[in-house]
Amino acid sequence: MKKYQCSVCGHIYTPEEGDPYGNIPHGTLFEALPDSWVCPICGAEKSLFREVL
Repeated sequence: MKKYQCSVCGHIYTPEEGDPYGNIPHGTLFEALPDSWVCPICGAEKSLFREVL
């Protein structure tokens, strides 16, 4: 599964872990996150995340 990194704080969203702070269950792909989802660390918008290669 692809990982995505916040371009503001460097937090990496990992689908295997999900986002327990945002009630996002593990296994949720980044593309499936709601557009209203924000970085759990700094609050940056989803659009500010970039795929980690």
